[in-house]
Amino acid sequence: MSEQPPYLRIADELRQRIAEHVWEPGDRLPSRAQIGQECGVGENVVRRAQELLISQGVLEGRAGSGTYVAEPRQRVRVVRSSAREQPSGSPFRQDMKALRRQSDWESRTDAKVPASAEIATRLGIVEGELCVRTTYEFLADGKPVQLSTSWEPYAVTGGTLVVLPEGGPHAGAGVVNRMAEIGVTISHAVEQPEPRHATAEEASLLGIQKAALVTHIRRTYYSDDGRPVETADIVVPAAHCEIVYEIPINR
Repeated sequence: MSEQPPYLRIADELRQRIAEHVWEPGDRLPSRAQIGQECGVGENVVRRAQELLISQGVLEGRAGSGTYVAEPRQRVRVVRSSAREQPSGSPFRQDMKALRRQSDWESRTDAKVPASAEIATRLGIVEGELCVRTTYEFLADGKPVQLSTSWEPYAVTGGTLVVLPEGGPHAGAGVVNRMAEIGVTISHAVEQPEPRHATAEEASLLGIQKAALVTHIRRTYYSDDGRPVETADIVVPAAHCEIVYEIPINR
């Protein structure tokens, strides 16, 4: 049997100290140099061990401050289902209400942004064609739990009351409800989830370690005539969110 990699051994040691209440939630850990000296390993080994525990939600890194024992944090259940589209508003808000969590989000919309080659392919339009791009940071009890960047062809919503997803009389209503207001019926969505490591920007926004595991979901909504009308890149941290797919059964 091969010997356990040193960083996994150190991760187990740090986890054990937390379990034995040597360090309590909110406590700052000793420096990597000090831990390395105590455990007989180099600082890089300690760094890898800490990054693993940060990705698992056991520790948290604070820029310019150090590494701390994370406060207990209940994983947020994110339900992916067309059945959760509600006339009253956002599916995210419905999910948080079911969990008795306070929901909110911050957004920024840029109109008439040229579509990249990838986005154009996903929307079935020509590269460079104008889109409305909206970036979101979703919050549960004030803590970030999900990022999203949405693209809608300007040709679909331009000149209507729903051109701005978070502006006007239908702000925050969700793609399905907004499109219905301009006579576009959404028939289905296609989602492609895959695990990957967070980028530096994503890690900063989500409050997780750089390169921590996230689930990246590529979602595209289609109208009843088969036309893509919105596509989005959704990012959720694996340590803090549980993604559940709900499959409605038509009878």
